[in-house]
Amino acid sequence: MEYRKRISDYLLKEKMEVFGAILIVGPKGCGKTTSAKQFSNTIIKFQDEDVRDRYLSIVADKPSLLLNGKKPILFDEWQDAPKIWGAIRNYVDDNNSKGDFILTGSTSKIIDTPHTGTGRISTLKMYPMSLYESGDSNGKISLLDIIEGKDIGYVESNLDYEDINYLICRGGWPGTLSIENKQRRLLIARDMVEQIINKDISSIDGVKRNNETTELLLKSYARNICTLAKSKTIEDDILSTKEISRPTINNYIDALKALFIIDDLPAWCPQIRSENKIRTSAKRNFIDPSIATSALRITPEYLNTDFNTAGFLFESLCIRDLNIYSSKYGGKISYYHDSYDLECDGVLHLDDGRYILIEFKFGDSKIKEGIKNLKELERLIIEHNNKIDSGAKRGIKYKLPSAKVIVTASKSGYKTSDGIYIVPIGCLKD
Repeated sequence: MEYRKRISDYLLKEKMEVFGAILIVGPKGCGKTTSAKQFSNTIIKFQDEDVRDRYLSIVADKPSLLLNGKKPILFDEWQDAPKIWGAIRNYVDDNNSKGDFILTGSTSKIIDTPHTGTGRISTLKMYPMSLYESGDSNGKISLLDIIEGKDIGYVESNLDYEDINYLICRGGWPGTLSIENKQRRLLIARDMVEQIINKDISSIDGVKRNNETTELLLKSYARNICTLAKSKTIEDDILSTKEISRPTINNYIDALKALFIIDDLPAWCPQIRSENKIRTSAKRNFIDPSIATSALRITPEYLNTDFNTAGFLFESLCIRDLNIYSSKYGGKISYYHDSYDLECDGVLHLDDGRYILIEFKFGDSKIKEGIKNLKELERLIIEHNNKIDSGAKRGIKYKLPSAKVIVTASKSGYKTSDGIYIVPIGCLKD
């Protein structure tokens, strides 16, 4: 199967020009090793049974010997030979090397290294595939064009609501793309959740964890996806079925974060209202919406009959894709929600200080509501800045958003007369 280029390829190449080694992290099955191979001249697989013992023997006695191959060298499943970390760190120090080593490995095992690798070994977080990377988005609208305020004309997505619901359940897992049968593709995410429950949750740090508790936690998180459900809500959900202490539940959550399964959305807290009026808790989310549908055993057919649930899962899909598209520009996504219930589903900040306000609306009927929220939040920012200019208020001024965007599951994309972008997720790219 021909390799599909990833946006993370751009980031990996960029880091290889600056750092001696790059550690690629991310959830199991997102394509870390496959991507790393595209940039490597030598590949050392520590879990290749034909050569494993020989490699491990070398690492135990003199790990620097494995650094002599044609570079860049990929060390796959490096955590099986943790001494290689220190050897790479020393090599980079001694040779001032750039882009000589790539490390990939299972996320189901945490390794404590004696040195951090700061300045020598840089970390790159990899997501599952976005819709554009998997070939499902036609890419007619560029995120960069939106950020720069360009006209997008009128475009149409190739995806309808049923397509979107299927893609939510399929997820962005590269392994699905080589499977011809659409229904069979859904088994990839199902199997991943089973592996998390039965194996990965315990192997991550060697702490034996209960399978039933893990399953209950995943289901609770899935039911509360893209909401501001409090920790107590999650805890009570589990405690209603099983006796377990609250600190233990938090330990399970930490383990799922270490596995790159839970990927909560932080709050944006500008002081445009009183400090205690802004919600600061994280919004519940997974790194891919298919984890939620698999945990709940939800099918695309079910989502076609429940647009309310589909709406929350659609938001998770959009957050995944925007995390990927914006990574080229140093993007960080958060949300805004105050106690007056004014909300903005997504606030995308770039590393150059620009940002855009985003609402995620599954159906056309919700677009007007989203536009109203975006305009009101921008009005509050303007009002805040005016009060500072007049001396009526202390604080810092905030830039106005570079763009206001509604991301939808519908087909039509355009820019409204008052400058708000209506963007089908099936048209978006980086």
